[in-house]
Amino acid sequence: MEESLPPPRELNGKRLFGYSMGDLGMSLANIFTGVYIFQYYVYTINLNSILVSIGVTTQLLVAAIFAIIFGVIIDNKKPGKLGKRRPFLLIGLPIWFATTILIWLPPWKCPEGNSLYLPTAIYFWVIILIRSISRSLLFNVYISMLPEQSQTLKNRESVASVRSAFSIIASVVALMMPLIVLSLLDDPENPEWWTPSGEIVLFAIPIIGTCFAIFGLISVLLIFFSVDESFHDKKGDYQIEKVSVVGRFRQMAIPARDSNFRFIIIAGFFGGLAGKTLGLLVIPFQTSVLEFTDQMFFIYPLISICGKFAWYFFWIKMRKKNHILKSYSTTMLLAIIASFMGSFFLMRFLPFGIQLTLYIITWSTVLGSMYSFPLFSIPLTAAMVHEAAENAEEPDIDVAMSKISGSYYGLASFLRSMGPAAASLFVGFALSGPNKTNPIILILIWVAMGFFYLMALVVIKKIKVKHIAFFNHQPKGDIKPVLKVDTGRISKEYID
Repeated sequence: MEESLPPPRELNGKRLFGYSMGDLGMSLANIFTGVYIFQYYVYTINLNSILVSIGVTTQLLVAAIFAIIFGVIIDNKKPGKLGKRRPFLLIGLPIWFATTILIWLPPWKCPEGNSLYLPTAIYFWVIILIRSISRSLLFNVYISMLPEQSQTLKNRESVASVRSAFSIIASVVALMMPLIVLSLLDDPENPEWWTPSGEIVLFAIPIIGTCFAIFGLISVLLIFFSVDESFHDKKGDYQIEKVSVVGRFRQMAIPARDSNFRFIIIAGFFGGLAGKTLGLLVIPFQTSVLEFTDQMFFIYPLISICGKFAWYFFWIKMRKKNHILKSYSTTMLLAIIASFMGSFFLMRFLPFGIQLTLYIITWSTVLGSMYSFPLFSIPLTAAMVHEAAENAEEPDIDVAMSKISGSYYGLASFLRSMGPAAASLFVGFALSGPNKTNPIILILIWVAMGFFYLMALVVIKKIKVKHIAFFNHQPKGDIKPVLKVDTGRISKEYID
């Protein structure tokens, strides 16, 4: 017996643009903070790199734990007048906005010769922890909305494409601004706060951080008004099962038992480990390995723009021709090769022209691959969540998805946060003391990224999605929903 269902929900036009602004507005401030906060506190505020790494790592671990808590709390919330997930955007936004500004304005700077100054360390730890918790709430709400708002493969690929493009733009702008500031410094290798170069950094960076925070605030409001959760109103009496805190953590066993989901979030862990490592290397690699000065800092934005968008459009095209996992694996393989090619930088006798060419090839390839990963991971993850909802005991797929989406994305956020946390500790200890300007150490850290990407590739190869209807490659035609009744159980499938 077959019965027509309402058309699947999609994000199109203004709603697609508004929802995807999260990967531009929030990412702009978060990438800027994630990449430059280590440089700012270690090289300008003069705080010891290990103390900075402790703060960065702790906030990532705390964010990972709260991602799980928030995910399940949101899943268990009964929809109200503003919807089910949307209200949480308004809860987290003010705190995230304030702390995103305050983190650049420490009231105490470490005195010259005392990089272990505790008042500065405590201020940094407190602000970054509070910011991390609010950021975890915003991001968990943002990503867990997708399976409910976009229910077809074609539309999810469109969402992934727009989000990836916005993420690339955010990364370019976020990294370009501190490089512009560095290009203005007389001595970019010594930007301590008591030097003339440091005074410029202390003036410019907080202004940039504030502007990015304002843009992020506007973007979150656009997400709020672009997402339509009125479909919950049609579900009638929405029953919520009350669970304890321990029970909420136990709910994470649901996605943990999904083997495909385990593999994709483990790949996300190693991808996050490599990505955070790269972010921490951006500026010290230029100043200490390549010894850039003045206008040479603008080389990175150029290769960042060209590399990211060139590979982005290439993989957009290839995604239409190849199985999604084949394209995902090939992208990861390119990142591995480019990372290992960085070992040639160990030949310090190479002419600058050859080093520069090698820099352009390796960095553009890794950056392009890294920012193309969401083209595959976003639709893969959304489809896995959708399939889990289809297989749930709850006959209404919308109700089932609203109950499990936060748990799935909460677990994904938890493991993904562990990658950057490990990277922060790894890089922080590796660059402690005089090693923070040691070119050999910096090069070896770059090469280590190849091993991280290799582990990600290993687990991606274990993913089996042939049983997921979304990934039966369909270059032509639309996917139409049909309700099928089989042995008394109702489930939705997508067919030609």
